[in-house]
This record gives sequence, C-alpha cells and structure tokens, in this order.
Amino acid sequence: MKKVYLKDIAEQLNVSKTAVSLVLNNKGDENKISQETQKRIIKFAKDHNYVPNHLARGLSRGKTETIGLIIPNISDTFYAKIAGSIEARAAQEGFTVVFSSSNESPKKESSLIGDMLNRQVDGLIVASTQKNQKDIKMLMKNNFPLVLIDRNYPDLDTNFVVVDNYGGMNKATKHLLSKGKKRIVFVAINSDLEALKQRYLGYRDAVEKFEGNPNEPIEIYVDYNNYEADVKKKIKEFVEPKLNVDAFVFSTHYLAREGLRALKGLNVKVPEEVAMVSFSDLSAAFDLVEPPITSVLQPVEEMGNMAVDILLDEMGATKVKTMNDKKRILEVEFIVRKSCGS
Repeated sequence: MKKVYLKDIAEQLNVSKTAVSLVLNNKGDENKISQETQKRIIKFAKDHNYVPNHLARGLSRGKTETIGLIIPNISDTFYAKIAGSIEARAAQEGFTVVFSSSNESPKKESSLIGDMLNRQVDGLIVASTQKNQKDIKMLMKNNFPLVLIDRNYPDLDTNFVVVDNYGGMNKATKHLLSKGKKRIVFVAINSDLEALKQRYLGYRDAVEKFEGNPNEPIEIYVDYNNYEADVKKKIKEFVEPKLNVDAFVFSTHYLAREGLRALKGLNVKVPEEVAMVSFSDLSAAFDLVEPPITSVLQPVEEMGNMAVDILLDEMGATKVKTMNDKKRILEVEFIVRKSCGS
C-alpha cells in the first residue's frame, strides 16, 4: 500500500494541514475540531498507512538539548573513541548524546535517522554508510542541523569533519619506498567509502610516481563481513609457497591487526622478511605489540570535538563566534615504528 503523509490526508479530506496535525497529535479537542472531522482524519490515516513526518514534528516542539550520533559500529575502538569525545564535548555545553550503530546498513541508517528525529534530537552527527544520500538530502532541505564525521558525500554540500586520508597513506607508502620496498600490497575492505578511495589513491600515486621509478600497484580487497578469514587467506597467497611481497599497507586498524596475526601464523617475520604499515592503530596498542606497528594516527578526539562545535554552531547553541568553515579536513600524524625495519 502506498504511504500517505499529512498533506495527502489534508487534500483528500479537504481540511487544513494544521487540523490534520492537531488531530494526529491528540490535540483535536483542545483546538475545538469537531468529533466528526477528527474521526474522519483518524480513520483515513489508519486505512491508508499514514507515516508521520518526524522531522516536522521535532522542529515544532522546541529544543531537547540532545544530540543524535549514528556510527557504523560502537564496538569498533575507533568509533567508540569518537563517541566518547563527542559525548564529553557535548556535556560541556549541557547536551546529552543518543548513540546508535548502523552496522554499515543503509536501510538501518535510514531507520535510525527517523528514530532520532522522533526522539526530537536537536541535531545529528552521522558517520554515514555513504549509501543513504536520500535522507541526508532530506535533512539538508529542511535545514536540520547536521554534521557528517569520518565520511562525507563528495557531491553534497554538507558540513563534515574528516581526516587527510590521501596525504596520510601517500606519506606512509613513500616511507616504505624510501626503504627500498618495491612490491607493496594495499589491503582494504571491498567498499565504496570515500575515505578508503582516498587512501587507495594516496597509495597508488606514491608507488606509480616514486622518484621517477614507478612501481605497480598491488591490491587485496576483502569482504567486511568475513574480513578475519579473508585477510588470512589472501595474505597466504603472497607468502606460500614463496614470499612474493616486500610490504603490506593496511587501510584500517582492524585489517592491520588481522594481517599481523596472519603473518605470525605463517611464520613470516616482521620486519625482517616483510614490512607493514597501518592506517590508524586503535584496535590494539600498536606501540606495544611486537613488533610495534608503524601507523598513520588520526586525531580522533579532535574530530569528535570539532563535529560537536560545528553542530552547536549550526544549532545556534554556542556563544562562540559563528564558524565560517564547517568543512574540515584534519591533518594526520605518521609514526614510524619497528614494523618498517631500520
């Protein structure tokens, strides 16, 4: 059955949208709307699968001093730390944060946005699946306070806080090349996420343009839902029966964790036989494991703080000067450790 909205009911019953809204929000009697009209509206809504416009309802009810946060996975240490910094910064300004995980599902992300609006949050911070452009556009069209974090839609003019994914991976790969590594394998999730695209481009440009002596990009892509087994299987193909790689660059911390585990399981010595680098190192204490892992460090706390500050500015909830730049690309830090060799 086709869904109908408030305006559809108003048009079909030849009544005002205000009258429909009041009745469906149980305010018909106090606004002296006749019982007959109320019954007609309620019956029509039930019979025709009425879907409330949570955004309009939330905007009409004033401030709740809550912020909605939608991230892919709260159990992931990277997003858990982002959530922690967002919660702490919001609390400083008198706001509470409502958390939800999309589990990389566009359908669930869309549902969560509706749930957040129904809770009447004052603004949203979203690490989107990047497959939910419809809802992001809807929020933008209605001028609902929104900041994208870690991930953004390149073709949408949204507020966002991301890191320099290209520059970080480019620098890490050039470091390996400067150490004489030629066959460098890029390991990533099979995904269309813009951040991963930028990391690949940083890697590719480094190997193809290094000091006028181009090398060939080599890529491994694994399934997100089975990445532990997939990483082990595909790394094994470069190791057995004969080691055929100089280094691995892992595009995420959890891939690096599984990569190190796989290499140790295959009795491949890091860095003596093969070097490795991780983009981010939050899934484990990469400075404490053996060997310590060379990593691109993301300013996670700064990301969370900046996202909240931009959102508060959008909501008009801060006393600081209005921000002119609400599209932030933060610098990363490259930390050289033992996994790259001497």
